[in-house]
Amino acid sequence: MALAFPSDQFDDVVAAVCHGTVTEEEARMLNALLLRDHEARDEYLLRLELHARLASDPDLFPAANKTLPDVVPPRRWPLAFAWGVAAVALITALALVIWWPRTEEPLAAGVVGGAENTSVAMLDLAVDVEWAARDYAMGEPLDPGPLEIREGFVRIVLYSGARIVVKGPAQIHITSQSELSCTYGELTAQVPPQAKGLVLHTPHAAIEDLGTEFGVVVGEDETALHVLEGSVAVTTADESRQRLFQTGAAAIVDATGQMADHPFDRARFQSHFDLESKSADVASHRMEEWRAASDLKQEDPSLLVYFDFESQGESDPWQLRNKGNPPVRGVTHATIVGCESSAGRWPGKGALEFQSVNDRLRFRIPGSYEELTLAAWVCIRGLDRKINSLFMSDGFAAGTTHWLIREDGVLGLTVIGRRPGSYQILATPPEITLEHFGRWLHLAVVLDGEGGHVRHYINGKRVHENPLDIPPPYRIGSAELGNWNADGFGSPSENPALIRNFSGAMDEFFLFSRALNDVEISMLYEEGSPQHLRSTFPTDQGRNPDEPTSP
Repeated sequence: MALAFPSDQFDDVVAAVCHGTVTEEEARMLNALLLRDHEARDEYLLRLELHARLASDPDLFPAANKTLPDVVPPRRWPLAFAWGVAAVALITALALVIWWPRTEEPLAAGVVGGAENTSVAMLDLAVDVEWAARDYAMGEPLDPGPLEIREGFVRIVLYSGARIVVKGPAQIHITSQSELSCTYGELTAQVPPQAKGLVLHTPHAAIEDLGTEFGVVVGEDETALHVLEGSVAVTTADESRQRLFQTGAAAIVDATGQMADHPFDRARFQSHFDLESKSADVASHRMEEWRAASDLKQEDPSLLVYFDFESQGESDPWQLRNKGNPPVRGVTHATIVGCESSAGRWPGKGALEFQSVNDRLRFRIPGSYEELTLAAWVCIRGLDRKINSLFMSDGFAAGTTHWLIREDGVLGLTVIGRRPGSYQILATPPEITLEHFGRWLHLAVVLDGEGGHVRHYINGKRVHENPLDIPPPYRIGSAELGNWNADGFGSPSENPALIRNFSGAMDEFFLFSRALNDVEISMLYEEGSPQHLRSTFPTDQGRNPDEPTSP
């Protein structure tokens, strides 16, 4: 039998949950109802939190009445009682903004948002890269699978500790922490002692490291090996021949299985060892491009707030300058509370690190708005709280919003309505996973009051859209980045759910008084991306036509 809402039976089952007398069948029916009916879920959470608050206050009950009866008879919540506690219920339910979990299973170790971490390597560096299939971000974990570049350099660090530098055009396939293959292209491998045993496969040979540094050029008809330091064992693809090569030796293995000595050429791989300086030059160029784009953005009259995290006041180091173009008076600069200065997306770029419950940026935006767009570059260190704040207005005033990440990787925007008890939680499926931790992400959310929806974005791509039931106008008032001021709704020491500080770094923040479209969000991401973004192409059916044909 299904549980209906509203109904007397719903009231009875919720009361049983509160007093610990719910049966297995009742719990199963309630769980099914809560998963399908958001109004029932909101009412359930409100009553549960209200019960917990009342039961935890000894002054509300006679001293003799400290034990609950074994059985709570079925009852309805009296209308007079409901009205009597409406204010308290609103405060507690909104203050928590607790969301029913999407699964009854607890998250396993190594799993965030239901996604297991299967990566075996990371993209450590990318210099002027044109990807063949999709863009990868620096710091991105890499699962076993292919990786293809049309030009530029990438440095991959296998979890074994081996560092692989690949020069495009090239195609490799990562198999595990200690094994990979190269179909065509040029690469070098630096293998520390703890990573000894790395195996590189080409169409012509298997190259096994014995504690070394080597370079390889893979063409259509042959593979050339240059041992830069240490020793390498080479086995032909048909396993008919095997030889050991030492520092300064070089060899060619062809498609017929023939293996021959070859002139050693260390200079050919010099560009592989100049990546740091190349990366610094590219980063400096990207930063100049970003500054030019930012200057243009500041001319947008809808840009209420723009923090570039480089404009701390010279006379007041605790102030972060708002470089927006506000159309209303009273828009303030931000006051820095706590926070530590840290490195941003490029060398020399500033950011702020949020680590403790004290850290926050406070500012005030007066006025009311029909639409809003929020965007930020963030580097997430962890999701330490049930609710992790990105941007939140103080308290729960009508028309305000809370932008956040839930502990299971859900992105959310809570919009507070004008009627008592009215609010809407606009959430995505779990989107932030372990793979996102420790690297720069561009997050954005669009509150489109005119269109009646909310859109969430990650790295310039729309990931979810929710219908919006609460109409404009919307307001901001006093607000915080990276934290939240409960504004009289209780003490965090008494209610941990009121602690919502962000754990990570923030590099840039935009707040527009209009709804940016998909193209504008994508441009905002591309203009601020740490690496230069080029047009991507579908993966070729075969080998890159421009690949080298000989070593």
